[in-house]
Amino acid sequence: MPVAEFIYEPRDAFVPFHNRRQRQACLVIHRQAGKTVSIVNDLIIGALECRLQAPRLAYVAPFRDQAKRVAWDYLKYYSRPFATGKPNESELTVPMPNSGKISLFGADNADALRGLYHDGIALDEFGDFKPSVFGNVIQPTLAARNGWLVVAGTPKGRNEFWKTRDYARKHDDEWFFLELRSSESGLLSNEYLAKTQKILTPEQFAQEYECDFAAALPGAYFGRELVAAEREGRITSVQADAHLPVFTAWDIGYRDDTAIWWYQVIRDEIHVIYFHASSGQTIDYYAKLIAERATAGKFKYATHWLPHDARAKTLASGGKSIIEQLAEHLGLSSLAIVPNLDVQD
Repeated sequence: MPVAEFIYEPRDAFVPFHNRRQRQACLVIHRQAGKTVSIVNDLIIGALECRLQAPRLAYVAPFRDQAKRVAWDYLKYYSRPFATGKPNESELTVPMPNSGKISLFGADNADALRGLYHDGIALDEFGDFKPSVFGNVIQPTLAARNGWLVVAGTPKGRNEFWKTRDYARKHDDEWFFLELRSSESGLLSNEYLAKTQKILTPEQFAQEYECDFAAALPGAYFGRELVAAEREGRITSVQADAHLPVFTAWDIGYRDDTAIWWYQVIRDEIHVIYFHASSGQTIDYYAKLIAERATAGKFKYATHWLPHDARAKTLASGGKSIIEQLAEHLGLSSLAIVPNLDVQD
């Protein structure tokens, strides 16, 4: 019987990743370093080494179409020596030995993963995932067979990926951690990097090629100013003053997050003392949250500032606006709506 051999030859930078002992890995990798190729081959290695019957492994991108564009051709090519049948183009699945499978999914349809088990999962471009996907969907699929996990991507601000990276750096007994910056990896030529710097903004280059989580996100309001403030030490922690009233400011959403900031005005300073964001919750949920924070912090509220669209009445709420619904819990006198300013303002 002929012996199958790997087509894949890992780049030196990724050899420690393939040889890791930890069951969880976090990869923060600059663009065009070969991250996807290494992840796909790590899944293939995982399928071949799994000693359990019918191993299941998965590559998950933010969108299914993205997974297909980015990883499908790589998976078909590198699994050729080991695949036990033809790839399933409609299900994006490659059959592997021991009745195994490697499949591609998109986090945009995370329900497709519900009810499945996985011996290994790789989450690529994790910074673009909705925060609820991992805890609600991905983690349960790994629990039954103690599956391993790879979280990878390039920075997209200080989101769940940043939190994972921060934790992985501090817990090398649980997590393998690899961070590759273009200025240090040696995987891209200086000539290429110089040309790329001329095309991209400084913030884009810092984010995509230098793995800078503090770089201002393109299109973010006050992004550069906030990055500068942080780097200059002008952002710090503050404690709530129990003797002064607390205000809240809201951005309302349902599929998107409803975001609430708690703050106090102290002389010429605004002290942000708490923040909450979540999606798919009811007005009752947020009203209860407002009350619980006041009890925990032992403070009183002054005004709850709502966006201009809080006046809009919807059929889904029985013809009531957001401000009318909140008034039933918080009292109308405590609610106010901010002016609807135009972009120039």
